[in-house]
Amino acid sequence: MASAPARRRTSVGLPAVAAVLLLLLTEVPAAVRASQGDKEPVYRDCVKQCVGTNCTGARLRGFQSAQPQYMALTGWTCRDDCRYECMWTTVGLYQAEGYRVPQFHGKVGAVSVATALFFSSARIPSLKIRRLHQERDQARSCAPLSNDKCVFHFPQWPFTRFLCFEEPASALASLLNGLACLLMMLRYRSTVPRQSPMYHTVNAFSLVSLNAWFWSTVFHTRDTYLTEKMDYFCATAVILYSIYLCCVRTLGLRRPAASSMVGVLLILAFTSHVSFLTFVSFDYGYNMAANATIGMVNLLWWLCWCWQNRRTLPYSWKCGLVVVLLYGLALLELLDFPPMLWVLDAHSVWHLSTIPVHFLFYSFLIDDSLYLLNTEKMGVKVE
Repeated sequence: MASAPARRRTSVGLPAVAAVLLLLLTEVPAAVRASQGDKEPVYRDCVKQCVGTNCTGARLRGFQSAQPQYMALTGWTCRDDCRYECMWTTVGLYQAEGYRVPQFHGKVGAVSVATALFFSSARIPSLKIRRLHQERDQARSCAPLSNDKCVFHFPQWPFTRFLCFEEPASALASLLNGLACLLMMLRYRSTVPRQSPMYHTVNAFSLVSLNAWFWSTVFHTRDTYLTEKMDYFCATAVILYSIYLCCVRTLGLRRPAASSMVGVLLILAFTSHVSFLTFVSFDYGYNMAANATIGMVNLLWWLCWCWQNRRTLPYSWKCGLVVVLLYGLALLELLDFPPMLWVLDAHSVWHLSTIPVHFLFYSFLIDDSLYLLNTEKMGVKVE
């Protein structure tokens, strides 16, 4: 397969900005017409020979008896081991010949032609996102799945496996994000009295976030059909609940009925989103567009509230900075480079960079919850 297209200096329009917003909490697989490494005859012959030699009969039983329990529990099979070893054989040959590191183990996914044309027109200067829809002509000539769908492959960079961890740096970063979230949730609970108007809403948001980081850790430990979907769906849930958190803070304290209606709408939106992707078609393009849309709503709503209250609430800058940082740090995903030391890639760097943001955001939530409690006690109108 031909190597990935070279970077070009181009302007990034609104479609590109919308695409970046998805990267706040969820992964965007790099899509090409097929995985470059998977197509290599040396890789395919290596896997075929390895499976035929080691994954049948007595040798298979020997593999299973010698395999560590943690590998078996996380679903690593003899064939998976063959693919892993042959991947590194192929990478070594590519490097010896001076070629760019190939990607492997692509998963087939459906993308709507309309979405392909939309994102290809954005001319995003990023290998990761531009590979999602190479060019208009590729979108128009992609493998047909139905009248308006295309089949694309979503490959991955080669990573050094550590124990059972498929992407050790991203798994560790997700775990650390989850621990930071847990630590700050406990600090919030110990600092803010339960009588604070936002106490229960913030706690629910913390639990939704913890769930998302749990599945992100699991997904980077072992990429399967289930773990991928749970990672995507839980990330969407965090964005939607962040919108609800903002709604309760800006409207619900004075108009509880309004926030309840928005909450019901968000639940219906999430249910419809998950149902479509699960039972109709897992369209990566649709998933990107949906998350970009709700991400933009989340971004603008929080920023508008922070700007309106910048003088009356001196701590509101923390919230504004958090929102800007999260969406700004998502730009790290655009780098898309082969993993450094075969462990650290752009996605893991992004996850690592978001760890300190939890402390700043919960500092804002604590300040704001205490402010609301004090104003309620004094009978002052909540802003």
